[in-house]
Amino acid sequence: MEYVPFGDTPYTRCLYYRQVCNLPASIDPPELGRIVIRADNVWALMMPSALGLAVKKDLQRCRTHEAGDGAGPIISHVRSGRWSFLIQPDLPDDTALFAEMFRLDVSVVRTGATIALPSPTDRGELFRRWIQPPRSDFRPSGSIVIESIRACAGHSGWLRTPTGPAR
Repeated sequence: MEYVPFGDTPYTRCLYYRQVCNLPASIDPPELGRIVIRADNVWALMMPSALGLAVKKDLQRCRTHEAGDGAGPIISHVRSGRWSFLIQPDLPDDTALFAEMFRLDVSVVRTGATIALPSPTDRGELFRRWIQPPRSDFRPSGSIVIESIRACAGHSGWLRTPTGPAR
């Protein structure tokens, strides 16, 4: 049997996300207890977990701020092997930036998209879990996380497998 702390329900978790972390969380659908936010004042950068780990270490090492840990909140999507960094919505609407991130297997989750947050109803953390939970309303600048992605991808030679013919 899975251990769930007394009083940790989708409703109480949603309240915590709203009141402490300033995340506009809602329960959707209520019968499943899935907690989501609509990307608007919060965006996300989603990447493979190996790159995410390197980025997390880089942000913690180089970019710790008074307001919180430089990496900010990070969600693991366990079955897909991807991590989402919750960020400020300050990235430009730049096709070249999105193409660069696509080549690195990084998705920019922008306004209008849905971001699922860990919920106490997630079965044994099979869906989502916090790598670094939010403890305040701190979220790093998207530009800072992009800089870190570029640095980590450059050091490790991280590249998405090409899908087209070689030139």
